[in-house]
Amino acid sequence: MNRLFVGYKPPFISSNAYLHQLKKKYRVKRAGFSGTLDPFACGTLIIAFGAYTKLFRFLKKYPKVYRATLWLGVSSESIDLENITAITTPLKVSRTAIEKILDSLHGTFTYTPPKFSAKKVGGTRAYKLAAKKQDVQLPQVSSTIYDIKLLQYNHPFITFEAAVSEGTYIRSIGEYIAKKLGQRGTLSYLERVREGAFIYEEEKPLDPLCYLNTQQNFTTLPAAAIWHGTKLSLHDLKYHEDGIYHLVFDTFFAIISIQDGKTRYLLNQIPRKSKA
Repeated sequence: MNRLFVGYKPPFISSNAYLHQLKKKYRVKRAGFSGTLDPFACGTLIIAFGAYTKLFRFLKKYPKVYRATLWLGVSSESIDLENITAITTPLKVSRTAIEKILDSLHGTFTYTPPKFSAKKVGGTRAYKLAAKKQDVQLPQVSSTIYDIKLLQYNHPFITFEAAVSEGTYIRSIGEYIAKKLGQRGTLSYLERVREGAFIYEEEKPLDPLCYLNTQQNFTTLPAAAIWHGTKLSLHDLKYHEDGIYHLVFDTFFAIISIQDGKTRYLLNQIPRKSKA
């Protein structure tokens, strides 16, 4: 089965465990997902079966949009509900103060990732070291926050929505907001609303050609020649500029690259139509 769709991962289950459930549901063996969600988080997860598992790096997956609730007055080593160490009564803050902090976050956001994260320290995942109470020193990283806005403030809960670049830790954004307000805080809710062009629609099969982050090119060679991987030259193609392109035929498509006047196949013989 070749199928591309968006699943909705429930909270408090790993992305791998959720994928296992889908594999059993659809009775497939070859499956994968793009963009791991923390066990605590819920929301959209791009799922592919069969040949479509090769497509993840070519899809329109960015920016990613998240909805989160920050719980003021709560301390957690993982900045979520799973490792809470203390709960205190926080001071009320003004909506204006929150909005001012959120406005300042537009653009490049530089921060230290949570120690309970999948970042590697000396070849070991940071969360494994943190769970053993070992010292975790992670280098700072930078992400892009394209948009961020306040949705609701119902003390001590601040709910916001953010559109961010790949790999952004929303928990760290929540931690930053709390610190700027002079308080401690942790996320009590985190949902991924969309991933670029992908939104949850009851696991509806998607046409991958509508979601490719590549430009369509055209060739004078017959479909059979492309199917068998015949060497391509620029003279065989309509567009010659450097880039990643897809070639579409009746029953399959291929993805090629052009760089410095040379062409090569990145993927080939990918079935055109997704099957339910």
